[in-house]
Amino acid sequence: VLALCEIPVSKLNVPSLTNQLTIVIDNIQDPGNLGTIIRTADWFGIKNIVCSAQTVDVFSPKVVQATMGSVARVSVYYVDLIKDLMIPATELNQQIYGAVLNGNSIYEQELSPSGFILIGNESNGISDQILPFITQRIKIPSYTKTTESLNAAVATGIICAEFMSRV
Repeated sequence: VLALCEIPVSKLNVPSLTNQLTIVIDNIQDPGNLGTIIRTADWFGIKNIVCSAQTVDVFSPKVVQATMGSVARVSVYYVDLIKDLMIPATELNQQIYGAVLNGNSIYEQELSPSGFILIGNESNGISDQILPFITQRIKIPSYTKTTESLNAAVATGIICAEFMSRV
């Protein structure tokens, strides 16, 4: 099967995202992770993903393949996260949920039906420059204490499921 598609060019409009959940990606490098995150967003009805400029290209073949078609249904934006998203979101009093190892258990945390879910790089987490913008630090608690962290795409799926279970 062959498909010829025009690559969409769209500009991020932060105020249009204020009444919904949006996934924010900070420097994800693995194409399979980004593709799986896009597919997961589509599964949960999340229509927008905002990526840092350093995140792997959404239209690279491995990302597109991993989305299993979801790349056609989810809008993906590449921006300067601080200037183009974090500052405007803060000015709009939006919740920014950061997935960090020292956060509050997502199962005990109050969650809003709208806001930004921030997922960091596979090995470095969320960039130090972005951490101050987080309004709610969340984590998925480990039940074994032996594993250092979860895969970024797996963590995104668990977080999205918990958010949606409360809608």
